[in-house]
Amino acid sequence: MNIIISNSSDRPIYEQIASQIKNAIIAGELEAGAPLPSLRYLARELRVSLISTKRAYEELEKEGFIESVQGKGSFVTGKNKELMKEEQFKKIEECLQDAVDMARVAHIPYEELKDVLAALYEDWDKT
Repeated sequence: MNIIISNSSDRPIYEQIASQIKNAIIAGELEAGAPLPSLRYLARELRVSLISTKRAYEELEKEGFIESVQGKGSFVTGKNKELMKEEQFKKIEECLQDAVDMARVAHIPYEELKDVLAALYEDWDKT
């Protein structure tokens, strides 16, 4: 598992960790039942505090992406991948609705907004 932490990001470290693990699960890079690194090991590897990794795992567990078994570790849940994608899609729709609302207030036409989304997506594809 390759997690990259950006110290210049506005997002807290635990969110960066949780987001990347969540994305790996949704993309199928981490299958159901796959063990996650221990909190201490992950903190040491990423050079972050144990509190950050603990909070990331707590968030993932709360959202149903992982389950922790005392004395055994944390594992990817067997939650339906399609259900996970649907949940992510709902969040995306909410963000896009916010973008559309802001564009309407600023009188930005649909075509310009669509071009911005396309450019952002192309930039993401290059990374």
